[in-house]
Amino acid sequence: MFSKSLLKTVTGAALGAAVLLPMAQANAADYKIDSEGQHAFIEFKISHLGYSYVLGSFEDFTGTFSYDADAPEEASANVEIDVNSLDSHHAERDKHILSDDFLDASQYPTATFESTGFESTGDGEGELTGDLTLHGQTQSITIDVEHIGGGDDPWGDYRDGFEGETTLTLSDFGIDTSKLGPMASTVDMYLVVEGIRQ
Repeated sequence: MFSKSLLKTVTGAALGAAVLLPMAQANAADYKIDSEGQHAFIEFKISHLGYSYVLGSFEDFTGTFSYDADAPEEASANVEIDVNSLDSHHAERDKHILSDDFLDASQYPTATFESTGFESTGDGEGELTGDLTLHGQTQSITIDVEHIGGGDDPWGDYRDGFEGETTLTLSDFGIDTSKLGPMASTVDMYLVVEGIRQ
């Protein structure tokens, strides 16, 4: 039951899930998130009754981002998540989380994140803000982002990678967690995004 709140946070990241990278203008390079190659992840962690944690992920998502190392403030990102791809490593729990008790994936099968701004805090780090739509409701969130690295890969492409973290309050998205206890009111999202320059 605890995992119900987890689903609603997606994120991720989505959360973030999150997605997660910056969007740029004329000089920025455009990237496609390498989710097919399993080089991008949207994961979540939520308290289970205050005694342990439920961990999980969203397995199916797509997205793009734009990034210019010389103008990080112009970065942007867009991500679309298949809510039904939620996996908390327990089939019955996943089924319950996806039901109308929580994520209601039959009515809201997709979660999206669209960045609205990026503020560099130096040393390859920054804050990515954007609109997360989950469970039919849209809220502005902030993702703490760190640049992992970028460069040529062995197959002739150029890649850039980032990781990000954010905490979502499930009630902000119309998800009632009152029966799950106060520890389940928020969910931590962890995102890894590796993109291939287009």
